[in-house]
Amino acid sequence: MLIAIISDIHDNLVNLEKFLTWSRDQEIEKIIFCGDTTTSDTAAYLADNFPGEIFVARGNIELYEEKELKPLKNINYGGEIGIIELDGLNIAFCHEPEKIERALKIAPRNPDFIFYGHTHKPWLDKRGSTIVANPGNLANIFHQPTFAVLDTATRKLDLKILADL
Repeated sequence: MLIAIISDIHDNLVNLEKFLTWSRDQEIEKIIFCGDTTTSDTAAYLADNFPGEIFVARGNIELYEEKELKPLKNINYGGEIGIIELDGLNIAFCHEPEKIERALKIAPRNPDFIFYGHTHKPWLDKRGSTIVANPGNLANIFHQPTFAVLDTATRKLDLKILADL
């Protein structure tokens, strides 16, 4: 299964649409979103234009309330820290890197991956057996727009540069 990991859209619908078009062409099945859509309109746009499940962590600059996501049937809201199991992988996700340690503590099993956003900078690290990764940002703020793709069969994580698509 191919899973896209995105963060920090900040209402940049042009970059979001480019990402979504690529995702459909590549048959991405699920999205893990590490926060900061900014408005509920952008969250709705994401949900309306991606057919698969979308797992969402709350960012620090969200201008909506959780209840506004309830009508979006393919969005699974994880709050500040989401913990999921996909294709045999234990995955945690959050927005701010300060929440990584808490995610490690509250996960029922040691996560294979923890994804986070907030810094807008793509980053890869390892804590014990857990891969900790930031997919960068789609907003084109501070750093060029990037996202990550995880192949659950191979456990390979690739960084994609939006301008190269």
